[in-house]
Amino acid sequence: MALTAAIDGVGLAFVMEDEAAHAVEDGRLVAVTEEWCPSFAGYHLYYPDRCQLPPTFALLVQALRYRA
Repeated sequence: MALTAAIDGVGLAFVMEDEAAHAVEDGRLVAVTEEWCPSFAGYHLYYPDRCQLPPTFALLVQALRYRA
């Protein structure tokens, strides 16, 4: 909703870069805070016991590895 509102000229929207990439490329939006936005190096997960992962968490880790 925030992205749509920004495209419609209502105001600013703070969204993930990949969500707004097409609108920025098309010129419908302008990135105004690039110098304050850190780059995304990827996901960092910490879990203390690798031997007994819950099945849902194991699926999440597998999905995140696949996207990288």
